[in-house]
Amino acid sequence: MKEERMTFKVFDESGKEIECEVLFTFESEETKKNYMVYTDNTTDEEGNTKVYASIYDPNATETKLIPIETEKEWKIIETILEELQTKATESMNSNEQ
Repeated sequence: MKEERMTFKVFDESGKEIECEVLFTFESEETKKNYMVYTDNTTDEEGNTKVYASIYDPNATETKLIPIETEKEWKIIETILEELQTKATESMNSNEQ
């Protein structure tokens, strides 16, 4: 079974088109906002995949990514990413045994 990838294109400051892949979306009960977590599949100096997050409206006809500006919202996203990383690590470890 082939897994469906959801992608979208953005343009950087120089006008270059970049394809991004949506990793997941969620709605925060705390903020009542919807968030999209995505990557452009590039890596940082340590080899970690770069991940980005934005606010979006799932009901809009044209998706606009809105910057996250509060520390509280970043903390919510970081917590979810940490939980996913922990689950992925646990799953990999249990598969190795």
